[in-house]
Amino acid sequence: MTDRIIYNHDDATRFTVGTVGLPGERSFFIQVTSALGTSTIALEKSQAVALSERLRELVTEVRRNKLASLDEIGLPAVVDNESLEFPIEEDFQAGVMGISWDPETQRVGIEIQSIAEGEFTELISDEDDLADVEDPPDLLRATIRLNQVKGFCNRCDAIVNAGRAPCPFCALPIDPAGHLCPRANGYRR
Repeated sequence: MTDRIIYNHDDATRFTVGTVGLPGERSFFIQVTSALGTSTIALEKSQAVALSERLRELVTEVRRNKLASLDEIGLPAVVDNESLEFPIEEDFQAGVMGISWDPETQRVGIEIQSIAEGEFTELISDEDDLADVEDPPDLLRATIRLNQVKGFCNRCDAIVNAGRAPCPFCALPIDPAGHLCPRANGYRR
């Protein structure tokens, strides 16, 4: 059994999403910085969008159910528009992700597990579940404040929308040279 690497970033000072490359060929990354250092996780665009959507839902539920103090809820979003720290050395490719709210610490917990062989389709946080596993998936754990979550979601929206424009007819992304539109019977638009 090889050792599982767990990157713990309690009270992360930076939790941001960014890209490298041109629209249509971009690679997406999440960078987390804390007293531990910086971790960089590669992920798909769809994973970044899904994480942002789920985090927005979590913030709405926390606010609706009054699970956080008014001071915490009222903090304005902290949008991190700085570029990713270079050189980018990816720690792993994101697989399964999970989020949670801790009412005692007033923090959002985020866990991102690396892609592993087909047997790991669920997030495994407890080390006891990995006793018989030969090559356990790596894990990133981060805790961040609600205003950092709001800022992450705003930046994620901006990053995703900075990609290729959608075709007004089929909604597929348009390359700089145009694209073969299925709604136009394969003619280039």
